[in-house]
Amino acid sequence: MFRNVAELVERAESQGKKISQVMIEAEIEVSGRTREQIMAEMHRNLDVMEKAVRRGLTEDIQSHSGLTGGDAKKLQTYMNEKPFLSGATLLNAVSMSIAVNEVNAAMGTIVATPTAGACGIVPGTLFAMADKLQPTREEMVNYLFTAGAIGYCIANNAFISGAAGGCQAEVGSATAMAAAAIVEMAGGTPEQSSQAVGIALKNMLGLVCDPVAGLVEVPCVKRNAMGAAIATVAADMALAGIRSVIPTDEVIEAMYRIGCAMPNTLKETAQGGLAATRTGRQIEAKVFGVPLT
Repeated sequence: MFRNVAELVERAESQGKKISQVMIEAEIEVSGRTREQIMAEMHRNLDVMEKAVRRGLTEDIQSHSGLTGGDAKKLQTYMNEKPFLSGATLLNAVSMSIAVNEVNAAMGTIVATPTAGACGIVPGTLFAMADKLQPTREEMVNYLFTAGAIGYCIANNAFISGAAGGCQAEVGSATAMAAAAIVEMAGGTPEQSSQAVGIALKNMLGLVCDPVAGLVEVPCVKRNAMGAAIATVAADMALAGIRSVIPTDEVIEAMYRIGCAMPNTLKETAQGGLAATRTGRQIEAKVFGVPLT
């Protein structure tokens, strides 16, 4: 099994394989399951993701708190009716990422990638790239294995939860995972996928986890949107031959050190950041029906 991104890339390139193939083989080795069983499970995950995307784009989604819902549809309407400024693929990725995160906030069924709070970025970018690149269903499943390989490396060398390392560990990790997977789906090399991880993640360093009222809605949904945008741009940069000056594993190490230094008020406690603003406290009091202190 590989321990970090450098070992993952070395294994892939020395064997002439894609990152997704290396991850599938590692999963077979570790789990003792057959390739068919592992692929079937990931196909089921893909189906769940697709339903979440479609639901978020077509239904009138609203969270129980009333804080979030409807923005994915709103962005799609804007794209259809206005001369939008960003590219269509990027905005599709953003809207689809919002869609999945809105479904999560409304207590719908999602796949945590790597967490529920960051669940929109990998599927959102995946289905946006599917519209652009027209991959087979198996290639879409491979996208998830590539993302999983990067998530595995980050989880084993830093963190993937906001409570442990701030939102850099959740949305940041998901952004890095998606960036690597986009590169592979677009025909890039394992090394280019690695560079996309470094480029994406270093632009999320220090991102705090400050859910307003303690709910995974504000600012989480919009952070998923921006994570999808960063992943897409990072992938394009890597495919263009641009490299991260700081090696990817060192970026992950930096995220770990930053997370360790981050105060607990900025780690999913709803005691700092946006949660501690006047409006954030007003929302908290309204949601829980308690006087504002």
